[in-house]
Amino acid sequence: MTKNNFEPITTRLSSKGQVVIPAEVRKQLGLSVGDQLSVDIDKNNNIVLKSRPTPLEWHDLIKNIPIGDVDIDKEGHYDPQKSPHFDEWMREK
Repeated sequence: MTKNNFEPITTRLSSKGQVVIPAEVRKQLGLSVGDQLSVDIDKNNNIVLKSRPTPLEWHDLIKNIPIGDVDIDKEGHYDPQKSPHFDEWMREK
């Protein structure tokens, strides 16, 4: 965690398989009781925790997605002229 100006912190795995995320890390990441985290393993066998968007964050993420049909080919390409609103939205990202 040195990229966030934290020194690595040691925590323990409980007999119930629980791991405590230290308070300073929770504060830095804005984590609260009840927040959902996804657990993954990277290619180096490191455990990776990622916070999952809340319903409000999902709303904010999708509220400006254009509504309409977009034909996407097998390579993931679409025709910007046939889907101008979608193309504009994609270019904003």
